[in-house]
Formats: sequence, structure tokens, C-alpha cells
Amino acid sequence: MNRSIFILALVSLFLVVSCQNNKNLSNEELLKHALKLHKKMVTIDTHNDTPLEFLRYGFDFSGEKNTARGSRVDLLKMEKGGLDAAFFAVFIAQGDCTPEKYEKVNKRAFEILDAVHAQVAKYSSRAELATTPDDIYGIKKEGKRAIYIGVENGYPIGTDISVLKKFYDQGARYVTLCHTKNNQICDSSTDKDTLNDKGLSDFGRTVVKEMNRLGMIVDVSHISDKSFYDVLKLSAVPVIASHSCSRAVCNNPRNLSDEMLVKMAEKGGVVQMCILSDYVKKIERSSKRDSARLALRKKYNNFQDLTPTQDSMLTVEWYELEEKYPQKLATVSDVVDHIDHMVKVMGIEHVGIGTDFDGGGGVDGCKDASQMINITVELLRRGYSDSDIKKIWGENFLRVFRKVQEYSKNLK
Repeated sequence: MNRSIFILALVSLFLVVSCQNNKNLSNEELLKHALKLHKKMVTIDTHNDTPLEFLRYGFDFSGEKNTARGSRVDLLKMEKGGLDAAFFAVFIAQGDCTPEKYEKVNKRAFEILDAVHAQVAKYSSRAELATTPDDIYGIKKEGKRAIYIGVENGYPIGTDISVLKKFYDQGARYVTLCHTKNNQICDSSTDKDTLNDKGLSDFGRTVVKEMNRLGMIVDVSHISDKSFYDVLKLSAVPVIASHSCSRAVCNNPRNLSDEMLVKMAEKGGVVQMCILSDYVKKIERSSKRDSARLALRKKYNNFQDLTPTQDSMLTVEWYELEEKYPQKLATVSDVVDHIDHMVKVMGIEHVGIGTDFDGGGGVDGCKDASQMINITVELLRRGYSDSDIKKIWGENFLRVFRKVQEYSKNLK
């Protein structure tokens, strides 16, 4: 037998035996292994809507006195869950595409950006703003949490392409092109007019090219199927889905079909597994819950044009509703079912994790950042190797991040 083939065979045998051994470990042993692994590897959650919490009564980013109802992410929770880094989303709900609205939401986006900077600076002994793929390693060595910034919904760009550079200069490193409705950039996967999917607009094409030039990651979560294929065809670099699941496992238009997963992998991109229950598993609907949510939406003008006070009141009432009519949740096991499927379809190099905490994310066994370790435990239980888990928890995403920034540097 050729020596190199013999060595490869031994390595393969070792991996198989190791995976089988993991399956035979007790929960306590798996948790011990997971804790050791989290100390050695870097862990990144690529989508949190935590900035929405900043104005809420009782919210304390340190976590020491955080009494905000329903809050999923703070520094203490990140520390307890072994989460090294998170992308905080500058989220703007979709409204009318008019010059007046563009000006208003643009102002709001920069207010949120300033708030992220202020919160991180306030707790500088425990957190630090990160802007490059390698920042996380140095920040972890210092015992801090790395806070990255993304923009969820390109709506506040308006039709002024120079806004992208301003976002970048403020630390934003990805933009989710749209949200739940069509905008000036592209069509959404959940807009009512899905039968007439137009994909990327001419301005949207300019946005993708400018993001490539700047070194910003293009995020395809939420966008329509045609928009998705348009982006993959146009982008000069790999892209991400910052918080998306498998459509084959849970048939939701927000999720990606197997064909889309394959195309993402061919492009070199990565899909970050979302843990919002409606995207993970078909959940039995509650008419009382649905009616109450609809009434709240009507009361607060479809969540549009709210003052900071109204926004804070809405959030409080939203979580009161959640407690009164609790949703049946998917589980960590259901989440890893998606990861299993995506790994099978795409390969281990193209899967990551983006929870959507504070934006609806959370499942039984992983309801907030303090329980992130439970995903690792389940991955170990199913036989994933330490190397595989390192890729899922950060290395895959960082590979894409590096390629995006390297392309930009090579243009200069």
C-alpha cells in the first residue's frame, strides 16, 4: 500500500472511531468536551437584533442587572454560553420607498450605529468593536467579547450609493439587502407579490458591486429566489446568508432550497443556521396568539414611523403577548437536523450559525446566548469532529469574510 494512502486510511479510521466514541458519551461528558472546545476555538453568531433592546426598560448590556423581559443577548449571557463574537444588526423595518422616508430611516440607522458604539465603549473592559476577520482572535485572548456590526435591510441606503461607504466607515461589515418586503434594491422572499419576482433592481446591482469594492459582505437572507440567483451571478466574491435555514427540512419561503444551497457552496459562500422556530420546524398555530399579534401591529401603525417612546412601549407589549400566548418552540435537535441536511448538501465548509436572537430567534434548549454551548453538545452527540465544529462555529464564515476583504484590497 502506498505510504500516503496508508496514512490517509489511518486518519479516516481515527475520525470514524472518534465520532463513534462521542455518540457513546454521557451528557455530562459531552458538555465537558464542549466547554474545552469553546475555550480553544472562536465562536461567532452572525445575526443578533440586540440593538433593538438598547432603549428598552431594564436592559443592561453588561448582563449584571439586565431585567428586560425577553432579552436574549448581553455580555454575561455571551460569557456563560461560550460565545466569543456576535454581529449586532442595525435593523430598519421596510416602509415606503420615497425620498422623505429614505432620509428618515437613514438618520435612524446612524442613530443605531452610534448606540452600538456607545454600548461597547461603556463596557470596554469586557467588549470591543471588531471590523476585520482576525480581530476576534486578539479580542478573545484579552478575555473580551467581539462585537461586529451588520445592517439588516438596505432600505436606509435610499438611492445614494455613497451611504454604503458611510456605513462601512462606522464599522458595518455586511448588509442584508432587504427584509420582509420588496425595496429599492431587490425583491423579498416574503413579500405578497412573490409571483412577480423581479430580482435585483438596477440600483441593486450597483449596491452589490459597491459592496464588493468596499469589502462589505453581501447577505442574501430574506431576499427572493430570483434576487438570490442575481446576486450570486453578479458578485465577484462569496456571499453569506446571515440567518437562514433549509427549505427541504422546513418549507418556508425564507429558507433556501437544496438548489440554492448547492449554488451557495459553488460560489464559496456560507449559510448561517437560524434558530427562529418558524423557520426551523412547522409549528402549530394559535389563533389567539395570531389575533393578538395582528391587533398589536394595527395599534402601532404596522410598526412604522414610531417614536422612541412608542417603540419601547411596543417592545414591552410584544413580550407581554409572548408570555400570555407562548409559542411552541422547535428544539436544539431540530436545529441540528437542518445543519445535518445542509452539510450533506453543501459540505461542511459552507455551514455556520446566525441565531436571530432578539429578533425572534430561540428554541428549547437554546433560548438565549447563555445556552449556545448546547448546540455544540448536540453536534458532538451526532458525531461531528472538533475540526468540523470549529468550521461551523466560525472558521467557515471567517474564510468568506477574508475573501471579501482581500478582493477589496486587491482593487486598491
